[in-house]
Formats: sequence, structure tokens, C-alpha cells
Amino acid sequence: MAKEKKLRSTEWFGRQDKDGFAHRSWMKNQGLPSHLFDGRPVIGICNTWSELTPCNAHLRGIAEKVKRGVYEMGGFPVEFPVTSLGETLMRPTAMLFRNLASMDVEESIRANPIDGVVLLVGCDKTTPSLMMGAASCDLPTLVVSGGPMLNGRFRNERVGSGTHVWKFDAMVKAGELTKEEFMETEACMSRSVGHCMTMGTASTMACMVEALGMGMPGNAAIPAADSRRQVLAHMAGRRIVDMVKEDLIPSKILTKDAFENAIRANGAIGGSTNAVIHLLAIAGRLGVDHSLDDWDQMGRDVPCLVNLMPSGDYLMEDFYYAGGLPVVLKKLGESGLLHKDALTVNGETMWDNVKNADGHDPEVIYDMDAPFKQEGGIVVLRGNLAPDGAIIKPSAASPELMQHTGRAVVFEDIEDYKERVDSDDLEIDASCIMVLKNCGPKGYPGMAEVGNMALPAKILKQGVTDMVRISDARMSGTAYGTVVLHAAPEAAIGGPLALVQTGDEISLDVAARSLVLHVSEAVLAERRKNWKPVHPQSTRGYVQMYQQTVMQADKGADLDFLQGGSGAPVPRDSH
Repeated sequence: MAKEKKLRSTEWFGRQDKDGFAHRSWMKNQGLPSHLFDGRPVIGICNTWSELTPCNAHLRGIAEKVKRGVYEMGGFPVEFPVTSLGETLMRPTAMLFRNLASMDVEESIRANPIDGVVLLVGCDKTTPSLMMGAASCDLPTLVVSGGPMLNGRFRNERVGSGTHVWKFDAMVKAGELTKEEFMETEACMSRSVGHCMTMGTASTMACMVEALGMGMPGNAAIPAADSRRQVLAHMAGRRIVDMVKEDLIPSKILTKDAFENAIRANGAIGGSTNAVIHLLAIAGRLGVDHSLDDWDQMGRDVPCLVNLMPSGDYLMEDFYYAGGLPVVLKKLGESGLLHKDALTVNGETMWDNVKNADGHDPEVIYDMDAPFKQEGGIVVLRGNLAPDGAIIKPSAASPELMQHTGRAVVFEDIEDYKERVDSDDLEIDASCIMVLKNCGPKGYPGMAEVGNMALPAKILKQGVTDMVRISDARMSGTAYGTVVLHAAPEAAIGGPLALVQTGDEISLDVAARSLVLHVSEAVLAERRKNWKPVHPQSTRGYVQMYQQTVMQADKGADLDFLQGGSGAPVPRDSH
């Protein structure tokens, strides 16, 4: 019989000396009985609840359900807060603080008497930041997402969070929607607890949790307002106790096969481009061989099966009723596009979890031989404009623009764009390519979601709804269009994007995986002599550290000194 692994928490609570006395005594001021310190697993519930993160404002209730499950299985649950990243309110961008939140999670786990952890996530960056921090510690970990909002509804139209913000704003500029009607839609979009109900970044990352094997089956799509979300949280609390006993740690689950499953799942759901940068960062914390090229190679032939906004017509509530992610994973498995033996947090293989899944609505989840869209994966583009790669999401793009050559109209930064984009003097037509510089990891800083630049008002009034746009920025997962993102190296450090000028000719060829600036090397060399780096946005604190140490988009935009994990040893006693 295998020897049972000693729990970390016993170094705090199991000692019969002055230090053990102190640890137990102060905890007891919360009304905790002595038997909770008898050597049972201590389960940390890492909560990103915050009233400033509306997508996660219901997570206190979810935490209580997790606690019930932990107690039922003889564990000792302890809830603790970490930095909560609200995409809707934080400036300049929540992405700037993703790595900071991951450090908060890592050090909170490492410093405290925790044997296993349940991560409560929801809004976009809360999922990757908590997974990054927990992966660095490599204690038994289970992720519970807060779930999507119920479907939005305006009159007789489905309203998707984020997606319809861009759509309705464009309609106002084009004179198709009055300002009063625009304001009326505001309350129609967000009508329940939960995160965005489109296949934006929050829903995508909830799907990635399940596809990676780090969440319970069904984690991705159960609406936040549905009682079954609370049941899932309860069962997660039960399961994490057994995970501690089994020593089922993230490094046993988050293998290369797991990341390849996630890449293919992302293609099949038409998932957010942000998943690329987040999965690269998570893999980096574990030392898993996972690169930008994997996204192109693994996802190239995966069709989009799910008809959800922004690529389609339906929303996450509909996805859940149609069978959710298990149905999609089953279809991938039946087509040979799933590593079936990949381990998951419930102790079963991925195939064991999904092989009996049933689809209930062919208008929402399509079949592999007759997909919703033929191209679902993320395409990685390379060329002299992005030698380290750029990405595009074909399922959200216009087919007629997937091979396009046009004249560049350049905006030096986001302020320049805002100042000039709607000017009548802007020399631009629908054939041009909009280029935005200095919005990458160092340049913004934080790599904001400004890559899906709204089209100029004069273009929208012509009835044009899409143009090719290129930047070193990111794009909201709820957005759409023929948008090239994450160009690396970024402009702020002298990448080729920094040298583009208005009037240059650029060619995009998605099928050829090509992004080319038609300017001679001699001319570019001359321009480089006159290029000056962007001044740092801050000379103090975290932002300064971020700008000095952040890696490029093709490396996941993590801080260089956070790559690789070191486990969660027992810290030196301070008493």
C-alpha cells in the first residue's frame, strides 16, 4: 500500500508546540471547532468576488456551495480573496494586471496552510491569472467558473454582451439607430448575474478550463443563474478533497496533449483570440512545450461547429441547452481530433467524460461533416510585418477580405486613432488597411483590446461593415471582423510595425499564412535610423516592473521571471 502523502497544512496546524498553538488559536477566533485541525485536508477557496467585477459579483454564493462539498468529504474549507480583474471597469486594461493577479494567487497559496485549491473565476482575465498562479505552485487544483449571463433580449432580437455594443454603436454612427434606442438596449444586454454570454473571452476561457481537464464536466456553459451551476460548485468541493488524497496536481493534467485538446476545442467553438495568449502563459508556468505554431498546426483543419456570437447567432444559454462543450468534444473525439486519454480533475479521462454526451439542437452545435463554418481555428500569420507571428480568427472575418492588398492608413497610437478616425479629412476608403501601432504589451502598456478598431464614420455611412485592420493589440472576444492581432515584435520595441507609414502597400493572405509589407529593406533600414522608442508609461511600481520584464505576445506576455513553477513548499516558520 502506497504511503499517504503528508499534508502541507500539518506543518501549521498539526504541531504540538508554541507555533502550532498560535496557528490554531488565532484561527479559532472565527468560531472554528478543534476537530477541524485534526489533520484533514485544508482546501483554499480562491475567490475573485468583487463588486467592481460585475461578472464575478455572485461568487460569494458559489463559494458557499463549494464549502458544503468540502465539509461533506471531511475537508476544512478556507476562503481567501485575491486581486479581481474586472474587464468592464479597469483602466487602462485588465490585461495589464493579469500577471500581477497571478503573483497574488501564487504567493497566497505558497504562504498559507493549503493542501488543495478551488479557483473561482469568471470575468476574462480572472481565469488565466488564477490558473497561472496555481500552476506555479502545482498543488491539487480545480477550477469553477461563475457561468454566463442569461440571454440578452432587445424587442425581438437576441442581444449578445459586447458584440452588440460594437454593432449598435456602428448603427448609431451609420444613422440606423437613434441615440435613444441605443440607450434603451443597455439594460437589455445584462439582465442576470454572470459573465458575458457571447463566445467572448470569458466563455472561451470557461471552455478552455473544461477542455484542458481542469474543470468538472459541464463547467463551460451552465448559466450563472441556473441552480445547476450551484450543484457543480458543490460537487467540485467534494471532488477537491479526493484530489488532495490522490495527489492529482495540475502538472499531471496540463500536459501537451491537454493543450492540444484545448486548441482544437477553441477552433470548434469559434473561441476568442485571447485564448492564444493565455494558454501560452499557463503552459509557460509549467514548462510545457507549447508554442504559437501549435495553434496553427493543431487548429488548422478544425471547423467551427458552434453557432454563437460573435461568429454566429446564438448565445451561451442556447449552447448549454444544446448539450454544451461535452458534445463538441465528443464530435472532435469521433473525428480523431482529441487526445482521449488526457486526464481530467474528476479522475476520469477526457473521453470517459464526453463519450455519452448528446446534442439537442443542430442549429447551435453542427456536425463535423457539415460545420457551421469551415474554418474555426486561429490562423498564425508570418512575414516581414510580423516575423514572430500575428494571428487572425477566420470565423469572425469576412471571406472576401481573407486575401487582400491595400494602402495602409496608419495611426501611431490609440490617441491618434481616436482623434482622427472620424475626421472628414481622413484619406481612407474601404480598400485601405487600417494600421494601429504602439498598443502591444509594452506600448500601451498591457496590450489593450483596441485591435478591433471601429471603422471611420464616413466608411460606415457608405454601408461598409468590415475592413482589414492590423495592430500589435488584442481584440475583445466579443468582437468580430477581419482583424489581425498580436503582431510581434510590437511597435514599441522597434518591431516592423513601427516602420509602417501611411501609403505603404500591405498584403494579407490568410490561406498562405502571410502578412507582407511591400517596402524594400533599404527603405525600412533608413526608416529605422529615425525611429525612436516609446517612452515608458510609468517610472514606479508594478507598471514599471511590467514594462521592464514583460515578454512579447508570442510568448504569452507573461513576466520573464515568472516562467516555470517552483511548487509550493512549506515556508520557513516566522514565529
